[in-house]
Amino acid sequence: MTTPEELRYTEEHEWVATREGALVRVGITEYAQDQLGDVVFVDLPEVGKHVDAGDVFGEVESTKSVSELFAPVDGEIVAVNSAVSDSPELINSDPYGEGWLVEIRLDDPAGLDALLEAEAYQALITG
Repeated sequence: MTTPEELRYTEEHEWVATREGALVRVGITEYAQDQLGDVVFVDLPEVGKHVDAGDVFGEVESTKSVSELFAPVDGEIVAVNSAVSDSPELINSDPYGEGWLVEIRLDDPAGLDALLEAEAYQALITG
């Protein structure tokens, strides 16, 4: 399983990539998509929705189950990846690239400090 060092992670298996300014890109980890199996549907929020860390902002449906998506940080949804709505399998084939889900403008960049670094996330999933 790949756990890119430059990303931050949540215990709910989302990854967070820092973008320009106060923007972050969010997706689910390779571990999460592997546990889900073949992703067949993604429900994402509207642009402009405000989320607080821990809020449910959407869901991913696979052939095995439906999993809620939790906001990793406080902020406003400023972009959604329509490509995963049209081709949900991108989450399986490229979870850290084309399979991203949303971009959030952070209310406070310090919110990133509460997220796991790659080593801590790796320890979480390997037990």
